[in-house]
Order: sequence, then C-alpha cells, then structure tokens
Amino acid sequence: MTPVRVVVVDDSPTMRGLIGALLRRDPEIDVVGFAGDPHEARQTIKDLNPDVITLDIEMPNMNGLEFLERIMRLRPMPVVMVSTLTQAGADATLRALELGAVDCVGKPSNTIHARTGLGELVEKVKAAAGARVRPASSPAAATPASGYGGSNDVVAIGASTGGVEALLKVIAHFPANCPPTVITQHMPAAFTTSFAARLDRATPARVSEAVDGAPLQPGRIYLAPGGETHLEVSRAGGGLQCRLRSGDPVSGHRPSVDTLFASVVETCGPAAVGVILTGMGRDGAASLKLMREAGAHTVGQSEESCVVYGMPRVAYEMGGVEHQVTLDKIGPMVLTLAEKKR
Repeated sequence: MTPVRVVVVDDSPTMRGLIGALLRRDPEIDVVGFAGDPHEARQTIKDLNPDVITLDIEMPNMNGLEFLERIMRLRPMPVVMVSTLTQAGADATLRALELGAVDCVGKPSNTIHARTGLGELVEKVKAAAGARVRPASSPAAATPASGYGGSNDVVAIGASTGGVEALLKVIAHFPANCPPTVITQHMPAAFTTSFAARLDRATPARVSEAVDGAPLQPGRIYLAPGGETHLEVSRAGGGLQCRLRSGDPVSGHRPSVDTLFASVVETCGPAAVGVILTGMGRDGAASLKLMREAGAHTVGQSEESCVVYGMPRVAYEMGGVEHQVTLDKIGPMVLTLAEKKR
C-alpha cells in the first residue's frame, strides 16, 4: 500500500515538529514537507503534490481560511484543519469545513499534551486521502418542502467526516414544524455549540445543543454536545426527552451514533426515521439495522454524494438502509417518510 503523502502547514515550528512526528509514527503516512505560512505552502504543494495537507487556521501573511478558499477554488485537495480550541477557532473551523476542508482536529493550548490532543489526526489524515473533494458550494438555502403536514415521528441523524456540509443541506429542507430531530455528529467538544448556531441559521426550525431532560418537540432539532456524553432519547411520563449519559466510547466514539439509534429503537420503535450520512468507520450501522428491523424507515447517503463512504456503506451492506439516495434528496425524503402511514 502506497503511504499517504502529507504536507504540514503551521506557523509554529514546535507544532510542525509535533504533528510531523505524530504522523510519521504510522507506516501508512509519509510526511513529505513542511511550510510555515501560506506563501511557503503554495510552493511546497506545487513542488511535492501531496495527497493531504494539514492546515493551521491562524497564520501570518494570509490566514488559513483565505488560503483554504484559494486551494479549493484553484486546486481542490483533501485538507484537515488544525484549530485552536477557542470560540474564534471553532467559528473559523466550521467555515473551513463549509469551504471544503475534509475534517478538523483541535490544537491543544499546552504542547505538553499535544500528542494526546491530536490523537485523532492520524486516522483523519488517512480518511482524508480517500475523500471526495469538491470546490466549495454555495451556502444551503432554506427551502422547506411545501405541503408538509407535520409529524411526531422522531428523526435521528448520524454523521461524521463531511457531515457539516451534509447536515446543512439536509436540514435546509426542514420547515418550522419539522419532526423532533436528534443529531449526533462526530466533532470536537469545543465546536458543537458553534455548529448548532450555524445549523440554526440554515433552517426555519430551531436548532440547539441538546441538554439533559429537554423535551423532544416538533420544530426542534437537538445536536449532541461533543466530548463527554452520549445523546439518547428516553421516555419521561407521556413524552420523549433528550438524555445525556456519560460512558465509554461506543464504536470508537463519544457521542456515538450507534448509542443514539439504539435508544430510538427502544423508545420509538417504528415511529421514527433513521438517517446515516457521510463519515469514516462504522458507527451507527449496526443500530440503523435495528431501527429498520423495528419498523422504522431508514435512509443512507449514496456513495457518489459522500465525502467518505464509510458509515453509510457499512449500514447498506448490513441491510440497515431502506432507501439509499443522494444528499440533495435526503431532506425531502425524510419529511415524506415521517408523514407516511405504516
């Protein structure tokens, strides 16, 4: 297997060294070059033609967002963003993912803990090498389906690599009275608050980070907080609510899509729609199959429209996907299935 050729772009010599050393520990990765600013990076990329670059957002001469925008316009290639774990860093990272970056990791503020904090970088770089990279698209416009009559069915959505753009496009179709919707997106903890706010601007429905005990209501979309808990759906009296539960990672993740889908099977049975979007790995696949076996409708993103056809592929091969469609069709289909009489 040919190693993934990587160029590391970061203004800090210490961070360049740490990232390079971390990546070089994996025999499937070959760090072929370094750059300290976008101008140097431009020539390095031209000379070395890497498979993937890691890119710091905050750099001199031209910030990482400006540089990324030029890359995606002139020479689209897989980019993994390395961002500070601050509010400004989170906002910039989300913009980078909308512009076409494949994934992101948080940059630890203390270099002593950098190896731990950058622990996911190796797998994300390898996944990025196989990603479908497209130039940045226009922001998703909120075009909710006309004639939608409303439904109390719970919609549960799981996503990972490439999920920022995918989720924005899916929920842009959701009207103000959309079904109660719960989402688990693999994302660093510092970024999910900003992502919930960005999703909220993309749809007439109300989007927020899930809080423990929040009642599931039509017109509301709840995003799992990153980091320390799993998002589940539980019963409370005669209704449903969000439950944030601590616990070990499931399918390699916390929050886990498998955990969310399994809770929907238990609490909702057939009165649900499960959706699995772009992402590496297999999180969500087994429990999406359980949803389908319980009588719920299930939807998987098609290969040609995924950034990484990992989670949807495994779910499809396991028999968990009832409908496999391109990204642009998922939002309207979910609303139709939620209304559909069983």
